[in-house]
Amino acid sequence: MQVSVEVTSGLERRLTMGVPAEKLDNVVNDRLAKAQKNLRLPGFRPGKVPMSEVRRRFGKEVRLEAMGELMQQSFFEAVEQEKIEPAGMPRFEPISMEPGEEVKFSATFEVFPEVELADFANLEVAKLVSEIKDEDVDKLIEDLRAQRATWKEKEGAAAEGDRVNINYVGTLEGEAFEGGTADGQNLELGSGQMIPGFEDGIVGLSAGEEKTIDVTFPEDYHAENLKGQAVQFAITVNKVEERELPEVDAEFMAQFDVEDGDLDAFRAEVKKNMERTLKQNVEAKIKGKVMDALVEAHEFDIPKALVDGEVMRMRQQMVQQFGGGQQFDSSMLPAELFTEQAERSVRLGLIIRNIVQEHDVKADEDKVRAHVEEIAAQYQDPQELIDWVYSNPEQLQQLEGAVLEQQVVDLVMAKAKVEEKSVSYAEAVSQEQA
Repeated sequence: MQVSVEVTSGLERRLTMGVPAEKLDNVVNDRLAKAQKNLRLPGFRPGKVPMSEVRRRFGKEVRLEAMGELMQQSFFEAVEQEKIEPAGMPRFEPISMEPGEEVKFSATFEVFPEVELADFANLEVAKLVSEIKDEDVDKLIEDLRAQRATWKEKEGAAAEGDRVNINYVGTLEGEAFEGGTADGQNLELGSGQMIPGFEDGIVGLSAGEEKTIDVTFPEDYHAENLKGQAVQFAITVNKVEERELPEVDAEFMAQFDVEDGDLDAFRAEVKKNMERTLKQNVEAKIKGKVMDALVEAHEFDIPKALVDGEVMRMRQQMVQQFGGGQQFDSSMLPAELFTEQAERSVRLGLIIRNIVQEHDVKADEDKVRAHVEEIAAQYQDPQELIDWVYSNPEQLQQLEGAVLEQQVVDLVMAKAKVEEKSVSYAEAVSQEQA
């Protein structure tokens, strides 16, 4: 097969190919012959329709279909022959398609960039170091109590942290405005659920009391007619409740699989879970820092086809995340929302791909097994989950990919300039980058 390769711009290539006419004709004739055997047309016995009639009716359609398949087949043979690695599918353009003549066409596509890996020794990465102290365990136990708290009606004035049941009417220049009225609404004081000043105005009120407060809507408020407007709210307090925390007793501990009510055993179980959370968060944040350092250290062109594919994936992910399903066309979401993140993701993927190839990194089976077991340990029947993962190739492949990425992180960390940074448990497990 005759093939010419042209560099059109950057990562874009154009292959021009020629295929002998008889190769296409043979495919077309073979398909028409097979169709003739099973064809039923009025006025003809089954399988006895003349080839001239079969060709008249279906020849053009069969030729176009065969030509499309032949172009794809020829393209993949050509890139293998020329040792080219396409990044995405090609755009085919016919050049000469006349019957009896050599079939000529071009395929335009992008290739993967050549990535020259940076010297990892020049990368600077902060390694987070943290430990769990007794006060961290105490804090988490208090958080667990707060999560399981109940509300108990109280006498006297409402304080921050209490819950009130209120009626209110909001007015702007003496007129009630839309969305500014409610009856029997529960509100936890200090939650920030309402606009600034609203909750503060209720602090100190008791059940049965009324008060009119003056507040101003923020300049960035979502309702255009209320942005920056000074309004009044007439508030009636129906009920005041205070949070009642459960005792750390046998009943409370049983909710965390500590059945004997032993406080030391409960604290040990809490700390074990905290250690797992700490490990996962520290690893994730170190990984994030390594990935940031790799992206910053590498500059190269990235294929638009890969970016477009990543944008499409991110669009679909957002639709699924917000429950849009098939009722919402993900392509309606502007590509600009995702382009920057998609470009970073593609760039990072290409860097990791080249590290894996150049350093011959393979997912370590023992590390994959340990990773699976670590995840399974959080479930009631760990072995059941382990068996399911290893019987599900797609799920196992995802976990192998995660382990492979971690091995890349370990490889970079072993050569980079690493500076340890001590952080508290709270900082280590927070959503913010430490």
